Amino acid sequence: MSLRVTPSMMHMQLSRNLSRNLKQMDSLQDQLTTGRKINKPSDDPVGITYSLRYRTELASNGQYQKNADSAHSWLDFNDTVIGQAGDVMQRIKELTTQGSNGTNPQYALDNINNEISQLKSQLLDIANSKLNGKYVFNGQTFDKMPYDESVAGFDAKQVVTDTGDVSYAVGVGVTLPVNLSGNEVFGKPADTDNVFAVLDKIISNFASGNQSGAAAQLTNLETRMNKILNARSEVGAKVNRVELMQNRLDDLEINLTDMQSKTEDADFDKLLIDSKINENIYQASLSVGAKVITPTLVDFLH
Repeated sequence: MSLRVTPSMMHMQLSRNLSRNLKQMDSLQDQLTTGRKINKPSDDPVGITYSLRYRTELASNGQYQKNADSAHSWLDFNDTVIGQAGDVMQRIKELTTQGSNGTNPQYALDNINNEISQLKSQLLDIANSKLNGKYVFNGQTFDKMPYDESVAGFDAKQVVTDTGDVSYAVGVGVTLPVNLSGNEVFGKPADTDNVFAVLDKIISNFASGNQSGAAAQLTNLETRMNKILNARSEVGAKVNRVELMQNRLDDLEINLTDMQSKTEDADFDKLLIDSKINENIYQASLSVGAKVITPTLVDFLH
């Protein structure tokens, strides 16, 4: 028994086809105007999960990049101020050597003492260096001045600085300490080569004309200079590692962005072709529909 096809059924079929074509055109135009092939979760339920994952990883990667930049700035600043401390120490060594050669009258030793006193003040300024409002040589108590001369009974060689690490997270489970304590650079109170203790002895010896006593401190000066040089070398090694981490994070950002683009972004060339094809199909369906539907009784009455 054959199925009887009525004009009503033909109208309904035509309406369904036209509606489907319009819906497809709307979807293509939506992708063309937004530039994305996923505009709502229903467009690609699996793709949207990857998209969200890529966005989360990109956000985390961006924060790690900011942390790495901050770590690099801290280490660069440390390298600069430790280099300045090394230059000051070199000048102190030259003055001590000059003053302890046994040929200087007292007034010359007093002049040398004046300069060494100024250099000691310069070292204190360096030891209190601040970056972005933080004292870089006072560990985790970076909000407090480590060598505060306004404190009653202040004695630079007796200062104990905080030893806590200042660390930056530069990757998943990767943290990098960037700071050095003041005691690591300038010496602990018990160290014989504590730079402030050595300077006090040199100044005292020159003030009393004891040139051999000042000369005896040259060894301590040299050991402290070597320790400052080692500290600078350690900073340089950390700078190299941070730069490697920055390169790695930059590469990861490129990879994640590429994968996100492949998941979310529309293929314009393909969309333009599909859109034109769909437009032609829609026009054809309208044309064919107008011819297929038989005239109604009303048409005859006209």
